[in-house]
Amino acid sequence: MNTVLAAVLASLLSVAALLALIRLYRGPSLLDRVIAADMLLATMIGAVGAEAAINRHATTLPVLVVLALLGFVGSVSLVRFAVRERP
Repeated sequence: MNTVLAAVLASLLSVAALLALIRLYRGPSLLDRVIAADMLLATMIGAVGAEAAINRHATTLPVLVVLALLGFVGSVSLVRFAVRERP
């Protein structure tokens, strides 16, 4: 059961990461790229959280907290930079 669940989660998270990378590459504006990068980071957080849940350990909890803070601070700082650039 765990192997089937891991395979399904890996495929879904891989598709989500691929779509985020496509938007990151093709995004017409800076804000589209920021959202795509945030989505890619959220997918990474989901992958690490799924791995911790499947293997039943909590040693990756600090990694999840750091990734979440990195995503929040990065998104806010880039949006503030984009707002300042507009006339």
